[in-house]
Amino acid sequence: MSKLVDIQFPKYGKVGVFDAGDLSLAKGDKVLVESELGPALGTVCSEPLERGGEWNDKSLPKVLRPAEENDLRTYEQNRRLEREVYEFCYGKIQERGLAMNLVSVDRLFEGGKIMVYFTAEGRIDFRELVKDLVQRFRTRIEMRQIGVRHQAKMVGGLGGCGRQLCCTTFLSNFDPVSIKMAKEQNLSLNPSKISGMCGRLMCCLSYEYRYYENARKGIPKVGKRVKTTKGEGKVVRQNVLKRVLTVLLDSGEEQDVSYDDVIRNPAAAQPAQAKGHDKGKESREDPENSKGAAEEDRTAPEDTSKEKEPSDH
Repeated sequence: MSKLVDIQFPKYGKVGVFDAGDLSLAKGDKVLVESELGPALGTVCSEPLERGGEWNDKSLPKVLRPAEENDLRTYEQNRRLEREVYEFCYGKIQERGLAMNLVSVDRLFEGGKIMVYFTAEGRIDFRELVKDLVQRFRTRIEMRQIGVRHQAKMVGGLGGCGRQLCCTTFLSNFDPVSIKMAKEQNLSLNPSKISGMCGRLMCCLSYEYRYYENARKGIPKVGKRVKTTKGEGKVVRQNVLKRVLTVLLDSGEEQDVSYDDVIRNPAAAQPAQAKGHDKGKESREDPENSKGAAEEDRTAPEDTSKEKEPSDH
């Protein structure tokens, strides 16, 4: 049975799961692996595990072979060339006054092409810049404009939590993140608190969003009136994790109450009781109306269900 290993790439620090097949590998080994741009050098950062469970149905990139001395020398030569290309390209950008921010330079492991990554507000005419690079380094040059989130992923850094950026270490895709996710978790909407290093909403806002969304189902919303053992009042705050509501009582006092210890919408219950009381009084005073009252009682459940149907939907 094939084995799985975690591989870390030295330049960006990103970790990915790879299929090692039947190769005998140990933590710390240098290996060549498959990547979108061809073979790449990485380091095994976990002990091999037997492939099984959820991983059986997933298509994973493969570990090609253990790295040799020639591979390590090639890697170091590529890194030196990348630094040289970066410095030359940065100088030409300044010289030509191009409104672009140079992010990174990568040379494919087997040579043949150099990738230049940059950010810019709009479209950039970099044709003359490419000519400068080709004339200087005599190889194929590919310019790629990336977004600010991809830039943070390549550059790396520390998030507000003090840990390495999620996009640098384990995230492979950038899923949509909305301000609704922050609101659902009762987080401060201060941009400095919910924005990542890239200036966009933090990816981690989506991690617990579904839990909060499901936990709030059937719970009195902020602003709703409820009845508690201390009296009636209005919900002013929710603590989803503790399953506690903060209720502002009619007396002006705030009371923390468990979800299960409240009676919702007391104002709606009182008129129904009063209506039933009036019916009984009317029946006693006028026996001729008892038949009409009985017919009304029989039709009431049907009418009630029709009123509730839209809310259930």
